[in-house]
Amino acid sequence: MNELSKETSPYLLQHANNPVHWKAWNRGARDKATAENKLIIVSSGYSACHWCHVMEHESFENQEVADVMNRDFIAIKVDREERPDLDAIYMKAVQIMTGQGGWPMNVICLPDGRPVWGGTYFPKQNWIDALEQLADMYRTEPHRMEEYADKLQNGLQTISLMRAEQPVEISQAMLAPLVAKWVKSFDLDFGGHARAPKFMMPTNWKFLQRFGHQTQNPEVLAQVDLTLTKMAYGGLFDTVGGGFSRYSVDMEWHVPHFEKMLYDNGQLVSLYADAYKRTQNPLYREVVEKTLGFVRREWANGEGGFYAARDADSLNPAGKLEEGAFYVWTKPELERILGNDFALFSEVFNINDFGHWEHGHYVLIQTQPLAAIAQKFNIAEQDLIARKKDWEKQLFRHRENRPKPRLDEKCITSWNAIMGKGFCDAFKAFGQEQDRDDALQTARFITRKLWSPDGHLWRSYKNGQAAINAYHEDYAHTVDFLIAAYEITFDEHWLREAKSLTDYCFSHFYDDHNGFFRFTSNLDDALVAAHFETEDNVIPASNSVMASNLYKLSVFFGNAYYETVCVNMLKHIMPVVDYPSAFSNWLNVLMDFSEQQRELAVCGDRATEYAADINREFRPNVLVSGTDKPSSLPFLAQRFQQGKSLFYICHNKTCGLPTENPAEARAALQ
Repeated sequence: MNELSKETSPYLLQHANNPVHWKAWNRGARDKATAENKLIIVSSGYSACHWCHVMEHESFENQEVADVMNRDFIAIKVDREERPDLDAIYMKAVQIMTGQGGWPMNVICLPDGRPVWGGTYFPKQNWIDALEQLADMYRTEPHRMEEYADKLQNGLQTISLMRAEQPVEISQAMLAPLVAKWVKSFDLDFGGHARAPKFMMPTNWKFLQRFGHQTQNPEVLAQVDLTLTKMAYGGLFDTVGGGFSRYSVDMEWHVPHFEKMLYDNGQLVSLYADAYKRTQNPLYREVVEKTLGFVRREWANGEGGFYAARDADSLNPAGKLEEGAFYVWTKPELERILGNDFALFSEVFNINDFGHWEHGHYVLIQTQPLAAIAQKFNIAEQDLIARKKDWEKQLFRHRENRPKPRLDEKCITSWNAIMGKGFCDAFKAFGQEQDRDDALQTARFITRKLWSPDGHLWRSYKNGQAAINAYHEDYAHTVDFLIAAYEITFDEHWLREAKSLTDYCFSHFYDDHNGFFRFTSNLDDALVAAHFETEDNVIPASNSVMASNLYKLSVFFGNAYYETVCVNMLKHIMPVVDYPSAFSNWLNVLMDFSEQQRELAVCGDRATEYAADINREFRPNVLVSGTDKPSSLPFLAQRFQQGKSLFYICHNKTCGLPTENPAEARAALQ
């Protein structure tokens, strides 16, 4: 029978009442497949996935479909957010078989778990037909499936790690040709890349912003600002309630896929905070403040952690689940709420043919700056800014009376670390104590609730219970976050916790032969193929994040081995970089080894105060450390002198004489 009621994952619980005899991924389910000699269905998705809900309604809630699945298969439901290891392996198989991927993902496997067939969304009859044909083939010609499984297995093993066999010497000269190639794919009208659907890809713009700044490339910086501005104009960005949706279905960032994910919003807070430091653009600060407001209001779990996602679907006025129902507006509704301001509001948010989505519904989107509209209507820009804020408050109050999208109430370790780093970066940019306090509260949540006394991290947390041995992604992002927590406090406790987790990764994830970190721990059961995450995507690859961590920790702790591993990773990755957008975080790590890179040690009673001033400026090439007391941290040892404020500027393991003049130190960092 259906066993998902025993699970805690909101996605699995959504399927607990299906007539399909779903099981979770566990040894018992796989042993049952072997004992009964049945094929396995692995169906992977997540709670905020619209098309997952569609396939559930059409097929998994249907008794006819359930009868076929229950008779001939062992059906296993997977929450891809809890089990990214399974999802990654089977997604690779689907991409090999079909040339594309996505969710829901449905894979047919032999009883031992090796995949033989798969795809994404299937209409009901197509799904039934495919299952019946596969079951018949397994009964009559099992050797054909065995042969195909062997070939596919070999293919999965071959692509398990994208790295060059022969390392190359790395240099900054590698960057310019890659960026020149990248520029050709820019959308010069709406920002981002010239394709749809459009994902935000924060890691791409993080690197391009740094590259444009350090190389003084106006073309690249213009594209960064165009992209950030157009994304902020909506409808991808929820100007009423804050927060970004997962992606836009069009090239204009207009109509989003309305689900909201914690990992997107954490990264975008960091990106816009850095962009504000570079430009002082008030739009960027508005985005950060609204996004953090949304995260605190809707996702805080009360223990310092944050929930994973909000669904794309919510109940419409007819009481039926509909994608985007919570977010969209009709013209009569807006006229009723805004009264005499409707005409001006329509000009700002395009309640016209451009802003129309479908069926009389509008998604709010700006296409021009408020200054231009204020001039057109002969009003003061500050007056228009104030009125826009008032409109948004009115719409927010009205919208709060609608049924909200469903909430995924699990806390994912890596995503919480990404969000925690977002709070750190917001604090660096704006100096708001609440941002710092929330960052530290999240750090305590992870280290107290998601760090086992046995030394390992847990992946997921819900209802007071931590579960699932964590993946390398969780460790890499947590280390990154703890380093950031140190940078805003100079509390060396966080830095030593980061080092402890890094050393755990070397013991349980590092592959000495390949020189990279496996996605799964050596304490976990082996899957059908190994997985090394090296390509940056909507979340940067765990190996590229760890490479960045190793560079920073090598400086703080004077650890040459960390630096050697980081450099060797770069030497094996750079030769395979063809599409730079898929390796942008690696390119960012490569820039850490440029001649412009500097390390700063601030030592003295006012160290955190002086560092805060420095952190408010955009300096992606400066690694900041400091202390207000004698320190045993190798980078700071013997550098504190009572009664003095000393600034040490270092480069390539060499530090100049300290200065006591903060202005002189800042000038030297230019």
